[in-house]
Amino acid sequence: MIDLFFIFKWYLLIFITGILFLPLSLRILPAFLDKGYIFSKVLGIGILSYLIFLLGFSHVFSFTRFNSVLILAILGALIWIKISIKDKVLIIQSRKEILSFLKENRKLIIFEEALFFLCILFWSYVRAHNPDIHDLEKFMDFGFLNSILRAEYFPPQDMWFTPYPINYYYFGHLMTAVITKISAIPSGISYNLMLATLFAFTFMGSFSIATTLVRKVISKRIILYGLLSSFIVTFSGNLQTIYAFFKPYDVENVVPFWKLPLALASFPNSYWYPNATRFIYHTIHEFPIYSFVVSDLHGHVLSIPLVLLTIAFLINLFFDKGIDVKKILILSFFLSLSYMTNAWDSIIYFGLSLFIIFYLIKKFGDKSLARSTIKTAGFALLGVVFFVLFSLPFNQNFSPFASQVGMVCPPKVLINIGNLGPFIFEESSCQKSPIWQILILFGFFLFFVASYCIYLLRRKRLSNTDYLILILIIFSLLLIIAPEFFYLKDIYSGHFRANTMFKLFYQAFIILGLVSSYIIARVFTDLNNLGRKRVLKFLFLLFSLVLFCLVSIYPYFAINSAYDLKTYKTLDGISYIKGLYPSDYEAIVWLNKNIKGQPVILEAQGDSYTDYARISSNTGLPTVLGWTVHEWLWRGSYSVPEPRIKDVEILYESKNLSKTQSLIEKYNISYVFVGDLERQKYNELNEEKFEKIGEKVFSSGSSVIYKIH
Repeated sequence: MIDLFFIFKWYLLIFITGILFLPLSLRILPAFLDKGYIFSKVLGIGILSYLIFLLGFSHVFSFTRFNSVLILAILGALIWIKISIKDKVLIIQSRKEILSFLKENRKLIIFEEALFFLCILFWSYVRAHNPDIHDLEKFMDFGFLNSILRAEYFPPQDMWFTPYPINYYYFGHLMTAVITKISAIPSGISYNLMLATLFAFTFMGSFSIATTLVRKVISKRIILYGLLSSFIVTFSGNLQTIYAFFKPYDVENVVPFWKLPLALASFPNSYWYPNATRFIYHTIHEFPIYSFVVSDLHGHVLSIPLVLLTIAFLINLFFDKGIDVKKILILSFFLSLSYMTNAWDSIIYFGLSLFIIFYLIKKFGDKSLARSTIKTAGFALLGVVFFVLFSLPFNQNFSPFASQVGMVCPPKVLINIGNLGPFIFEESSCQKSPIWQILILFGFFLFFVASYCIYLLRRKRLSNTDYLILILIIFSLLLIIAPEFFYLKDIYSGHFRANTMFKLFYQAFIILGLVSSYIIARVFTDLNNLGRKRVLKFLFLLFSLVLFCLVSIYPYFAINSAYDLKTYKTLDGISYIKGLYPSDYEAIVWLNKNIKGQPVILEAQGDSYTDYARISSNTGLPTVLGWTVHEWLWRGSYSVPEPRIKDVEILYESKNLSKTQSLIEKYNISYVFVGDLERQKYNELNEEKFEKIGEKVFSSGSSVIYKIH
């Protein structure tokens, strides 16, 4: 029952935020079937969080619950009370028009709202069967969330590298923190509720976009086709599930499924769902349902609602057939939010924006190719200026991890040159994706894309919406082939294409999923244009059904593998610590209850993906050094975090009080934590000295906290 209370409280805040920002979404997305109703929630959370960030960065308002509620109330009042601005910078519909819209579309609105709530409820239920904020990179995401929640002003502190700020794309974590702060829900629960909310936004955002597209070609079963795209984007996997019907293969040596023995009797043949995201050698190619199942609150997942909002705005821009400075300003704002959440997305959708803007200028404005290109470049430059201004506060304390662009399999002449400005040419960077593997990953979408192209060739007449769909398809295909030619260099030399492919494929999957229901509706309602022979129609329908079944069984494998749906636990993501480290759990609860602000706490340093840094992650209190490899990535060089490894060792083991106190002053350490992991890591642990230079303020079992004088 307590979980239901938290779910409803969380949902109610999001609902109220959406209602407060509804006039804005109605103005921004008028071409949509629901006039952007579902996106009013995303718009509200994004604008509210950005304003809180801006005011916190400039030290005008501290990040407190009272101030956050006050800012939300002021924004809502400005939107609803002052309905129009006389100078027409922004004109919002009158209250009468808004109420009229709600009345005329009440069935659709109630349906969307109910489905949104059910999505939150459903994924909360799933998460409650394995709610642990533990394993993979959850410590990192939870640490960011807790550090932001403790922050008085921005930027927030890096909980693993005091006293420096977070050098990561943390705006999505900030949005989570804002809802957490206002709702006053414990972060261990809000972490899982945010995952459920992202699931709901993905499903309903896809629904809103798909219904808007589909209604351009059909007048019936629009809701059904909208739900189809929602399912494909949110739930479906790829065709790698076909391996469940064959004998298992060596994941380090992937072979085509047709070379494996068919094994229907032993289905699903030890099928392991992560293999669908690591199919191409040394790369990553995830998709939304995998992200929701593994439940790391990463930037690429937190960015999905912002990505869908940006796509929705571009679609509305397309149907509006016009582009002006105000629209560029709004688009730039959306791109800046995406950048601060997951930088790749801003680059990707800046590119898509250029495609659409150029088409609109060429089609409905200047017919000259040269002048259309120049005008597009002008809008692009203006957009970059706005983008830089919106993201300037964030960039004041952020350094990108990657600054070099590599070429895949460069020719010998370029290898000999080595680099040209930001471009690098490395002989070891040569990996290509076999075409059959690409077809396994995107074959479902490509089948319908090919069918759609055949349909259009036979029909010989394209609607305006068809041109939009073709732009989205072409752009997605470019995202798929791009990692065969370039990559952004990071610290993972053996997996040099992994992150580039990951981010590009993720967005290609989403875009193709969004247009899939339009393609299916377009083709299925006029099958004669695919061919007159009945056998061809039958084969088309058969292939469609088989492919859909293959991508649809993925969530069955994934959810059942990651969650024991027979045992409901709780939504509290830190409750697992009670069983794993009971005394540490008591210490974490004590710290969260009694320690305000962000004084530095010393704890054992450890490798990434381990249980080290558990105190800083679960409390948001900064420590000297947490996960070393992660800090190596964020700081650009291993030489930056490396010296701290020895410093932490000295702090725990040295018998020299003077040296210990010197390091305590260097890192401004206020508390020292000693628990099981500290005793395991530091064999010569000298705990007695902490009694001399401080006092014991907490003790439970093997866990002790000292406050330094």
